[in-house]
Amino acid sequence: MEPIFSPSSDLVGWIQNGEHIFDTSMNWVAFIRNGHAWSAFTGNWLGPVNSGCVLDQSGKVVAWQQNSQISGVMPPMRPMQAMMAMRPMRPMLPMTPMRPMRPMTPMGGWSHLSWDNWIRQ
Repeated sequence: MEPIFSPSSDLVGWIQNGEHIFDTSMNWVAFIRNGHAWSAFTGNWLGPVNSGCVLDQSGKVVAWQQNSQISGVMPPMRPMQAMMAMRPMRPMLPMTPMRPMRPMTPMGGWSHLSWDNWIRQ
């Protein structure tokens, strides 16, 4: 389990094996297929997941993983709809990581979407 942080360095979730995204209460909120995140609630495309950065549909950073180079991408093309993933078993809650330093603003800026708005698209 790898922690995911907001632009202000708050813990917002966890990525498990590069396949599933959980919130801080270990609720399954998204799955990752072919480099893109998809909502576990609606099956809607949320945006790319690129080099430790969780991006919105316009390619701007919504959240990031520690030790990743925080950067957005050009607006991506909408991928083909992914098949809904099977709900994974609820993992045990990992230890809360130390809060990292607040990162510099990435080129192109941060997403206007909050983590909660992003996962509920």
